[in-house]
Parts: sequence; C-alpha cells; structure tokens
Amino acid sequence: MPQMHYHPKAQSTFKPPLIANNNAFLGDVFSSEKLNPEKPISAGFYRLEKGEPLVYTYTYDEMKIIVEGEYQISDETGQSVTAKPGDVFYFEKGAKITFSTPDYGLAFYCGQRAKDGA
Repeated sequence: MPQMHYHPKAQSTFKPPLIANNNAFLGDVFSSEKLNPEKPISAGFYRLEKGEPLVYTYTYDEMKIIVEGEYQISDETGQSVTAKPGDVFYFEKGAKITFSTPDYGLAFYCGQRAKDGA
C-alpha cells in the first residue's frame, strides 16, 4: 500500500461535480476514509460561479485556502470578508457560512470528515 498519494496538476485538471444552485461545485480529490475510518480527512476543491449564494452549515471542522478568483464569505455573527487568493479560513463544526462571488472563486479545502460530506 503506498504511503503517498499524488494527483498531478489537480488545481487545473480536477473538475468538481455540481452540488447546488447550478453554480456551486465541490468534490474530494482524496479521502482517508478507507485507510482511517475512525478519523477520516478529505480534501478537494470548491468552485462557486456568479449567481445564487451558497449557505452551508458545517457538520465537521474544515480549513479552506482561496486559490483563484474571489469570494464574499460571511457568518451568522455578521462577520464578512472579501476572500482572495492566498487567504486561509478555518470553519468550526456548526458554523453557518454564506459564500457568494462577483464572478467565480476556486478554493482548496481539507475537512475532518468522510468522503464527499458523508
């Protein structure tokens, strides 16, 4: 069994599937679910295109880094950030977050959960 798993050029070649609103796409590139089912982590890409905002309530902890484009990200406390490439976020389990974009945004995430949100 390999100890290192490699997906070359994932940022440009991996196309996440549509998950909501005809403009929100998310997909895991890798998950440790089968290797460590008790404490899995999953990582992949989230792309949002101009249109309806996505409101998401986290059922797990997640880290996200913006890699392309721009997001407007807000939480229930009223905190709002214009997120650009290089910005890093930590979303706590239970957080209700709203994502929108003036054009599109692409983010890489790593979450403490099983594959594809399960």
